[in-house]
Amino acid sequence: MRVFVTGVNGYIGAVLAPYLLERDMTLVGLDTGYYRDGWLYSDDKRLAVTPLTLNKDLRAVEPKDLAGCDAVVHLAELSNDPLGQNNPAVTHKINHEGSVGLARLARGAGIRRFVYTSSCSVYGAGSGEFLDEDAPVNPQTTYARCKVLVERDLTAMTAADFAPVFLRNATAFGPSPRMRFDIVINDLCALAWTAQKIAMTSDGSPWRPVVHVEDICEAIYRSLVAPEDAVRGKVFNVGQNSENYRVRELAQIVAEEFPGCAVTMGSASPDNRSYRVSFGRIHRELPGFKCRYTARDGARQFHELFERIKMPRETYEFRAFTRLRQLNYLLATGQINDEFFWR
Repeated sequence: MRVFVTGVNGYIGAVLAPYLLERDMTLVGLDTGYYRDGWLYSDDKRLAVTPLTLNKDLRAVEPKDLAGCDAVVHLAELSNDPLGQNNPAVTHKINHEGSVGLARLARGAGIRRFVYTSSCSVYGAGSGEFLDEDAPVNPQTTYARCKVLVERDLTAMTAADFAPVFLRNATAFGPSPRMRFDIVINDLCALAWTAQKIAMTSDGSPWRPVVHVEDICEAIYRSLVAPEDAVRGKVFNVGQNSENYRVRELAQIVAEEFPGCAVTMGSASPDNRSYRVSFGRIHRELPGFKCRYTARDGARQFHELFERIKMPRETYEFRAFTRLRQLNYLLATGQINDEFFWR
């Protein structure tokens, strides 16, 4: 199988590429390179082989770029809520219009399988009950609203010759060479390592489901190799029921894996995003899929990684490991314009 992977040099993409290559797939990557300044480690033998990659904006993809491909895995969007809120108009152009445009190109090129990485953030402000894929969505941010719009528009494109599948990932965690420290477990672990203290700015009461980056890669792989009828037009929450936590519980797990780390709590936050998610469908209906990692496993992996590379605080604070800081830097230095195109 020849797979076109967008966002191949991002946080998930940098783990996904070797994951798929190990499973005898051929890859063509696409990445605009916003985060190429950030690279955390290289001592992983899986990084010895990298795919052919087009340094190109999602909005500039042409039919010839997709030639010969059997499937698309689409990761390349402006990732996370603060970044999406920073410029909602551009977020819509990239995340919604760019994603739908790519799907149309793929279908026009005769590509039958399109794996879209959505997000459990579409559930927004939940009731506290476990939400499955049939629950009403309640997006609270531009990022989440764009996910809902892409799901809607690609569902309308579903046909006998086009099989999109929607993976609503829980909040990702786990090591990646193209690291992100602006997502909850990764950030908590970096704080525990560099400051020996996790000082919560809120009371930590919101619920968050979490999923290891390699379990996301497994869900993508299984979505590519499953029979078309098993995935055509299907929505899957990606994670496992045991990995729904209050944020303060995640902080405590991290502190236990970083001896000497103290945890303090703040006051209630006005942020109303809180949701628990049911992951039964993916384990029942996506052939071969199974999660391997828990939040505690991730915290342990980070402790081992930080110890191995002797990570200093300056690395944790480096702009390229935080999406919003890196994009603001590229804007401030005139490297990208107001539409987020490279100058």
